[in-house]
Amino acid sequence: MTPASTVSPQAAAVDRALSAFRFICGDEGVSLGEAVREQHGRDESVHRSGCRPPDVVVFPRCVEEVSALAKTCYKHNLPIIPFGTGTGLEGGVGALRGGVCFSLRNMDQILDLHPEDFDVTVEPAVTRKTLNSYLRDTGLWFPVDPGADASLCGMAATSASGTNAVRYGTMRENVINLEVVLADGTIVHTAGKGRRPRKTSAGYNLTNLFVGSEGTLGIITKTTLRLYGIPEATVSAVCSFSSVQAAVDSTVQILQAGVPIARIEFLDDVMMDACNRFSSLSYPVVPTLFLEFHGSERSLEEQVNITEEITQSNEGSDFQWARDAETRSRLWRARHDAWYAAQALRPGCKVSKASPPGVICFPVYVCVPLSRLPQIIVETKEDLMESRLTGPIAGHVGDGNFHCLMVVDPSDPDELHRVHLFTERLARRALAMDGTCTGEHGVGLGKRRLLCEELGPSGIQAMQKLKNALDPKNLMNPGKVLLQGER
Repeated sequence: MTPASTVSPQAAAVDRALSAFRFICGDEGVSLGEAVREQHGRDESVHRSGCRPPDVVVFPRCVEEVSALAKTCYKHNLPIIPFGTGTGLEGGVGALRGGVCFSLRNMDQILDLHPEDFDVTVEPAVTRKTLNSYLRDTGLWFPVDPGADASLCGMAATSASGTNAVRYGTMRENVINLEVVLADGTIVHTAGKGRRPRKTSAGYNLTNLFVGSEGTLGIITKTTLRLYGIPEATVSAVCSFSSVQAAVDSTVQILQAGVPIARIEFLDDVMMDACNRFSSLSYPVVPTLFLEFHGSERSLEEQVNITEEITQSNEGSDFQWARDAETRSRLWRARHDAWYAAQALRPGCKVSKASPPGVICFPVYVCVPLSRLPQIIVETKEDLMESRLTGPIAGHVGDGNFHCLMVVDPSDPDELHRVHLFTERLARRALAMDGTCTGEHGVGLGKRRLLCEELGPSGIQAMQKLKNALDPKNLMNPGKVLLQGER
């Protein structure tokens, strides 16, 4: 224990709560170790300002323990920070005010699979790869893929999406029900306990209130998800274009033609050049689309033929397509390696929450209506050149979402300042084009002020009223999504 003369009120509250934590989780379920606290105080983001490790990390094994721990924190006014796999990109797990990190890694069960109903219920530590491995012999899969092997409840908390969203939607469209523990320990089932209808019009949409709430309204302890049949066949294709406009025009026309495309990814010329160098490829160094089609053998032939006609009408060239897994993998290698290729643009680049000092790589991302995509990409490329920054572009072009993969030396204050100004301009450029400052990955710490600009005062006030109603003491992941001091 800390001497009474030097202890802070929160440290004293933690000391008083520790015996209750140990009673609930056991001695092995409570950690005060510095290394453990440091590990649970950061994610994969570059946001470090104002963050500190939690005062203590607890490891509940079931929803009843989560509820009991929350009640203890509520009694002692201790902040609660949920932690899944730590793969977030917006500083969502940083303990701004210290407090108690709820590490959910021990809750790792796949609870209820209903193959005939195309749904499954999972606990917080189950990741998307773990679930799809479990489903392999059922003929089903869960298609939402943010890239990282994130936890599914964490993906729900950030409303994650990814390359397959153009066909299968984001987490918001694929969560049927949630079990959530509120700040005071109350357990809520957002669609009713055990319920899993494919659709409902019953009451307020509590499920989607918590999807994307980033731990600021409650702790997600179970999620029931939609599943899909594994497609009979898959075809991949790559096509090069003379301009961004031609690539996006092709995308819009493919969607307008009713082609149920599964993935359609865009890489700009800088990214293609980086991928060629990194992977010893020989793709043309021009704007390029990577496409994937899912369906029956007969339907795929029609999809590919329509897509090839559309791309050719937009002066697309070097159209290549492949059916077998090995050739598809080779065809998509540039897209799969884009992250590493961007890092390789500057020697010594590392990207990890444990990275040593050196060059780092992190994504900056926005989303706009499809018709505005060519303009924003062209203006963004001009901005990168004028700002003397390295930021090759890749995007989920089918839904207007793109990333600049910024490669930065964190020891260079001038470069960091230029990157900060660039990211602010990019987000405001997206807002000016009727888009959003974050198409995926959430708000966290990094985009709170931009959220205010996006929603306006009345929208923020409505969100704050919801926050105050569900979390009157502001204990749930405080300082995230909404700016502090707006209560």
